[in-house]
Amino acid sequence: MSSERDTDRYRSFTRRMLVLGGLKVGLLSALAGRLYYLQVLQSAKYTMLAEENRISLRLIAPSRGPITDRFGVPLAMNQQNYRVVVVSERTKNIPETLDKISQVVPLTDGDRRRVMREMQRKRRFVPVTVRENLTWEQVATLEMNMPDLPGAAIDVGEIRYYPFAEATAHILGYVGAVAEAELNGDPVLSLPGFRIGKGGLEKFHEKNLRGTAGTSQLEVNAVGRVIRELSRDEGQPGREVQLTIDIGLQQFCQKRLSEEQSAACVVMDVHTGAIYALASHPTYDPNQFTMGISAELWEELLSNPTTPLTNKAVAGQYPPGSTFKPVVAMAALEAGVVGPKHTVHCPGWMELGDHRFHCWKKGGHGSVDMVSALRDSCDVYFYDLARRLGIDRIAEMAQRFGMGQAAGLDLPHERPGLIPTREWKKKALNATWTQGESLIASIGQGYVLSTPLQLATMTCRLANGGHAVRPHLTKQIKGVATETTNWPSLGVKKENLEVVMAGMNAVTNIQGGTAYKARITEPGFEMAGKTGSAQVRRITMAERSTGVKKNEQLPWRERDHALFVAFAPVHAPRYAIGLIVEHGGGGSTAAAPIARDILLETQKRDPGRAAVADAPEPKAPPPRG
Repeated sequence: MSSERDTDRYRSFTRRMLVLGGLKVGLLSALAGRLYYLQVLQSAKYTMLAEENRISLRLIAPSRGPITDRFGVPLAMNQQNYRVVVVSERTKNIPETLDKISQVVPLTDGDRRRVMREMQRKRRFVPVTVRENLTWEQVATLEMNMPDLPGAAIDVGEIRYYPFAEATAHILGYVGAVAEAELNGDPVLSLPGFRIGKGGLEKFHEKNLRGTAGTSQLEVNAVGRVIRELSRDEGQPGREVQLTIDIGLQQFCQKRLSEEQSAACVVMDVHTGAIYALASHPTYDPNQFTMGISAELWEELLSNPTTPLTNKAVAGQYPPGSTFKPVVAMAALEAGVVGPKHTVHCPGWMELGDHRFHCWKKGGHGSVDMVSALRDSCDVYFYDLARRLGIDRIAEMAQRFGMGQAAGLDLPHERPGLIPTREWKKKALNATWTQGESLIASIGQGYVLSTPLQLATMTCRLANGGHAVRPHLTKQIKGVATETTNWPSLGVKKENLEVVMAGMNAVTNIQGGTAYKARITEPGFEMAGKTGSAQVRRITMAERSTGVKKNEQLPWRERDHALFVAFAPVHAPRYAIGLIVEHGGGGSTAAAPIARDILLETQKRDPGRAAVADAPEPKAPPPRG
């Protein structure tokens, strides 16, 4: 019995050993299989994950592309931006370090609160910016005192700088920090301190100027501290944008306009549409926006009644006044309703129904034909043309000459102006057009609105033989030309253009012309033009009976706008100008002399053919801080 029991125990033990041994073999096989799967079949995946845990890929902000004038003079450039930073793990007493820094670089209570707040949000080894845009003296002093500034260090970045400041503000705009609404998925926009174009050509050419971000591969430890840089790709800097602007002429225009309270002008090439100067006064310093403008200065700019932030050359919409008359004359000649010898007697007014429409000259101009009507700016003559033409034919010709529509300028915020029609009034005001409104429109008043850019474009198309040039500011982008000279014809007759140009020549070069006193007297540089004065207030019959107040008797806001358009030289037109002096009074006295000075300077500089050697040098950056 004992032997049988021993045999049963042995068999039971053997079965348990076999089961346990089988389980062990199974577990070892599973483990081996898993190891084979992880180390052989999935090795590439886990190698990559391990590398990602060890290597941190960080973006490097690209260098923003420069903007230059037509001769290569820098208008927007990058300069080094020195800043002082603090790493909290390297100092035992952050407030004490900030106190010592403030002895060299003034710090406000707001600066201190910001630094402490950022240090609480970031890891202790991440540097926090204390102040940017340090001067050379501040950098040198801080470097000398680094042993006494635990945790502090000097870092170097880039900042946008505009060497001609106010002279180019309305053309270039400025750069600023990326707003939340401007984030579009491009990771470079999320980089700390990254700035993008906020206005002007900085905004229009943002994609060209921004460039492509680079990358830096950094080896980091388990908590993310950088151990060393493994590789670096600097990316692609932004592309250079070269403008048609002549910065020397631009400065001249800005300075000349600054003698008035508010004014704007555009100087163009009549054949190519290149803009050589585009000035708006008053202006501002775009460098103040680069690092973030103060609330006080921003409020001051916004509350200024002369609107320095508005580019009046492209966004200011004004009644063109009598500068609109050449378009009305072209409409009448092209429609065949009158010929150049058509004569009208001007007693100083015209009656239409029970309304009397006055000429600017109280006693009238007597008998005038088209050339003399343009020379004297006779309102009654153009009332007569408007009565024969109707508003729709006037509007069609105005649109052909670039008015009442945006030109598609390579600059944001261009406004279209307004050329009214019967259909427009019905849709916009649900009212019927009246013949009296056509008379008012014929002298550039009523609903008619234009910009200085449109006035310059209109003048170019008159002076170049009737070709539809379009204004533009960009000459080339990194060596690739963007200009064209192949402009379509407007389909107007040469002989009709010559009549209108003869009238504009008489304005400035025939005694009695409204701008004869403002003519260019230097031989070979003579200009032809057209004056304009646009009322901004209604003159009542009672005031007319007692005597209309002169502009100098009125508050500035109630004075007429002064306008002038011109081209030069007379016998071989090359340059054109559209100019307004807000509330300047008469076009002949306020606007024409400024346009004369600018057109004379333009011809002497001759930017269309001038050599690079004539270009001015940019100003050196001012001391920073």
